Amino acid sequence: MSASIMNGSPSYGELVSVFGRIGVLSFGGPAGQIALMHRVLIDERKWLDEARFLHALNFCMLLPGPEAMQLATYAGWLLRGVVGGLIAGLLFVLPGAVVITALSALYVSFGGVPAVEGLLFGLKAAVLAVVLEALLRISRRALKSGNALVIAIVAFAAIAFAGIPFPVIILLALVAGAFVLPPAPLKGVETETLAPRSPTLASFLATSVIWLAIWLAPLMALAVMLGPQHVFATEARFFSLMATVTFGGAYAVLAYVAQQAVEVYGWLRPDEMLTGLGLAETTPGPLILVLVFVGFLAGVREAGLDPLAGGTLGALVALWFTFVPCFLWIFAGAPYIETLRHVRWLSAALAGVTAAVVGVIANLALWFGLHVFFGTVGELRLGPLGLPVPEPASFVPSAAVIAMAAAIALLRYHINLIAVLALAALCGIAASTWF
Repeated sequence: MSASIMNGSPSYGELVSVFGRIGVLSFGGPAGQIALMHRVLIDERKWLDEARFLHALNFCMLLPGPEAMQLATYAGWLLRGVVGGLIAGLLFVLPGAVVITALSALYVSFGGVPAVEGLLFGLKAAVLAVVLEALLRISRRALKSGNALVIAIVAFAAIAFAGIPFPVIILLALVAGAFVLPPAPLKGVETETLAPRSPTLASFLATSVIWLAIWLAPLMALAVMLGPQHVFATEARFFSLMATVTFGGAYAVLAYVAQQAVEVYGWLRPDEMLTGLGLAETTPGPLILVLVFVGFLAGVREAGLDPLAGGTLGALVALWFTFVPCFLWIFAGAPYIETLRHVRWLSAALAGVTAAVVGVIANLALWFGLHVFFGTVGELRLGPLGLPVPEPASFVPSAAVIAMAAAIALLRYHINLIAVLALAALCGIAASTWF
């Protein structure tokens, strides 16, 4: 490890200071967050070298969950072991979690105020442009062959029209990728230059048992104390599943979250999914924090408690079961990074997942677009298939104008995301006031 840590191990106080600053400033999605960590950890502090950073990033890209948060955890683990990993991972997530919980409470308390409704209206329209930008960005990276394109199209049709669950699509894409896609070239540096820690079976088992208990014991406790059908127990199971299938980032899993949280559980409305995503885009930390907003609204509406108390507990449940598994993946899996990196078929299988994610995000864009542009969206059933059918009379011209303007600002002129969202919110207030 000494070959990769350039200025020696920092103190715990230094870790708190540095990763606390990263957590507060980590806007801009995973690309911006990874760039921020690169600048701070390598260029400014010189705690890690480029080789170790890239090596860790390659490993985190293999995992379900938010890769930037897992990279922070991995870096903390390298620097000061498990305690360092906990410091880095928690500080990367907690500032954004506090902010989005507070915003969720404000939404529940003041969402009916006309000015707030207008602000959220503009924010939702702009979020559609953000999703389209993500779709184009991932498409350029993922669809490099005809077979990859076929996987993307099949995934789109499967989730958009056949209603096949997201986890099933991910599993099928893994198998398809392993068989029909070439393995991606390995990136980073050679094993010999990294001096990785030697894993042992005993340490792997001990780590796995401890973190599985931290993850699953509260899940079982909620089911026993409150009953398996209570909203908090249902949230625990639901977000645990999300933690294991979120390959491809938050945009990929949002389609499944929308399908389940909106249509199956009834925790929130389609437009509120857009609201949550817009709020998550404006807060630091991983975009998957949108699940905290979902958990908050579920707690408000289903817990049978005071709305803010139920919402806060629901948000905590979502936070726990979304992010605790990330620590399991890192602390148990990081010592085996070299073994995983050199399994050639695994890179092909994951390329299949990435291709499927393009189709899933395309469905998300379609779903969001219909619910942004139209007040009423029905469904036409054709045997096992369901086709969304918007009501033409419910078309909302102002939403289309704001979404188009946001798309031009992001895709053509590359204007800062926060600035685009702020301007869209102001336009929403103006549209709701004057029209």
